[in-house]
Amino acid sequence: IEKKPLFHFLPGTMAFSLATAGCNLNCKFCQNWQISQVTPEQVQSIYAPPEKIADFSKKYNCHSIAYTYSEPTIFYEYMNDTIDAGHQEGIKSVVITAAYISQKPLLNLCNKADAIKVDLKAFSESYYKDVVNGELKPVLDSLITMKSQNIWTEIVYLVVPTLNDSDKEIKELCKWIIQYLGKDVPIHFTRYHPQYLLKDLPPTPIKTLERIHEIARSEGIHYSYIGNVPGHPAENTYCHKCNKKIVERSGFTINSILIKDGKCAYCGTKIPSIWQ
Repeated sequence: IEKKPLFHFLPGTMAFSLATAGCNLNCKFCQNWQISQVTPEQVQSIYAPPEKIADFSKKYNCHSIAYTYSEPTIFYEYMNDTIDAGHQEGIKSVVITAAYISQKPLLNLCNKADAIKVDLKAFSESYYKDVVNGELKPVLDSLITMKSQNIWTEIVYLVVPTLNDSDKEIKELCKWIIQYLGKDVPIHFTRYHPQYLLKDLPPTPIKTLERIHEIARSEGIHYSYIGNVPGHPAENTYCHKCNKKIVERSGFTINSILIKDGKCAYCGTKIPSIWQ
């Protein structure tokens, strides 16, 4: 589940991940473009009805099914049925999405899925228009809806050098998150690797990620992470009150969890999450 990444949802458990080809956005930096920017006819697929996915997940002791890699909203009906099949077997479902979705299907999804991870591409309308081929406002509206429906939500912000990494943009983003979603929503600032149509840009400097991470913390975000940098201290979870390390990670592996009954083992502060 850490690979999604979801750090406050069933940590250390396995997720059965699936996708179909295609996407409703066209990000120039897409990290999964071989799947998302092609048609179903261009990829090798297998026949996997919802019940088969649920059976596989149970067979391999997966605690959740993850709809990921491309954009789950384009295979919405299939995802919807698979969520039901998984729940019948006691398996949760997590949705990894850009949240570019209308309100009615989103409300249904919030009432069916168990967690959502949102890929927030930037905090700029011009970026969404020029780089993503979409709009920012519908995504922000989706996040507000998720908050109102009390579904567990985490945010990933892929930091693309020179395009969405300014201090001003990050500060505005954090202020918006705190105002509309709250301080406890985890946000993962992840490293960009040159892909698809933006291969001329370098990988995100680690110092840039560290600067952004510190901005988020100073603005009041309780759970800011650095992603795609295995072994970095900022991939661990620290209690926002006593600052002690309570979840230690090495890449996608959990080394230790010092949380008891949903609370910090050191100071007793409640750690927002879904632990079971």
